[in-house]
Amino acid sequence: MTYSSARRLLPGWLRGYVYSFETLIEDSVSTLSRTLPLRARVLDAGAGEGQYSEYFREYRYTGVDLGIGDAAWNYSHLDAVADLNRLPFPDAVFDAALNIVTLEHLRKPQCALREIARVLKPGGTLLLIAPHEWEVHQSPHDYFRYTRHGLEFLLQQAGLRVVQLTPAGGLFVLLSRRLLNAVQMVPLLLPFFLPLALILPLLDGLDKQKNFTLGYRCLARRD
Repeated sequence: MTYSSARRLLPGWLRGYVYSFETLIEDSVSTLSRTLPLRARVLDAGAGEGQYSEYFREYRYTGVDLGIGDAAWNYSHLDAVADLNRLPFPDAVFDAALNIVTLEHLRKPQCALREIARVLKPGGTLLLIAPHEWEVHQSPHDYFRYTRHGLEFLLQQAGLRVVQLTPAGGLFVLLSRRLLNAVQMVPLLLPFFLPLALILPLLDGLDKQKNFTLGYRCLARRD
């Protein structure tokens, strides 16, 4: 079951439990939207189909993407089709920016982060979410995976101060997700793997370091 199907078919508590990474993304975007002043300008850098625009209806939302990641996606609602390495905006015009599971698709991620930092106002916030242990997707436009140290380095080099960096679960959440991937690949495994996949996240507190994780959520600020 894809996440879009899960949103339609599963109750919220179960969807959040099974698809914890996607739920983390939605919760993080929603939280950011509630912290912004009215009429704030928000850049969605790597907006895709603009699925997060609904959280910013009361703000001045600008969705930007190169529009090549997924041939099946509808990019017609973008505000600008542009390379994130060369954003078509002047300096210091946005109050906040999003870069949601996009950094892995950029050949020059450091250049893109510098551009995002350039167009943020002083004090502006970037919400960045990037995968660590994730399957290849949007092939062939999939280039990198990130550790917490790599993300900190890239953000600091871009002139952004890391305010918060949170792993998206630990080893047992990761194992649960991989079992669900196996069920998607071989549905006959459902009765064997699904019960274990539902139990494993309950053990995630045993992983204190969270070095085995699906990805990271970062909040960074331009000072």
